[in-house]
Amino acid sequence: MSNNFIHLSQLGSLKFKSTSDTGIALTHIVWSGWAKGKSTSILAFDISQFFPSLNHKLLVLILEKAGFNPRVSTFFVNYLVKRRTSYTWNTFSSPMFDVNVRVGQGSALSPILSSLYLSPFLYILEKQLKNLKIPVSSLSFVNDGLIIGQNKSFNVSNSQLSCSYNILSKLLDSFGLVIEHLKTEIFHFSRSQGLFNSPPLDLSPLGGPIL
Repeated sequence: MSNNFIHLSQLGSLKFKSTSDTGIALTHIVWSGWAKGKSTSILAFDISQFFPSLNHKLLVLILEKAGFNPRVSTFFVNYLVKRRTSYTWNTFSSPMFDVNVRVGQGSALSPILSSLYLSPFLYILEKQLKNLKIPVSSLSFVNDGLIIGQNKSFNVSNSQLSCSYNILSKLLDSFGLVIEHLKTEIFHFSRSQGLFNSPPLDLSPLGGPIL
């Protein structure tokens, strides 16, 4: 978008930001860390029931904040919020009733709508982590996310990733979204030769697994 509303870390389902770009970005991050004598730890998480969970009223506010023409926001107010319908069969017509039209996965509009919805979340997360001086970065791929830490010690990385996981869990909750903890995974990239044992990352106090 011309006003840079989409966060730079958002990839997938966007023009010139494909799955291949995610792999290239991660490869560059890992290799640049090795050049500095650091190992890279990546915490991967998945948002549960992402598309059905998008708050339609919040989405409309985000569209307005992004600077879309008011006609666009008005369209989605009518399309997503306070919809009513009835069914007719021969001479029978049902009463009017409320219909919640979700942002459907696989629909033509879902990629950009989901990206717009997550963009404010990523900007807020980035600011909170910066204020707390937690030196991690993030990548977002539709309903999947990565938190990336680089340190010479895996214990330090685990501490940073645990704090970040706690912050993003609470922030996602404020957006009406929930992490699917059972799908959370951690990956360590070390340049040391042979096998290495990384310390476990205990996310159980935050509702997550022990990795």
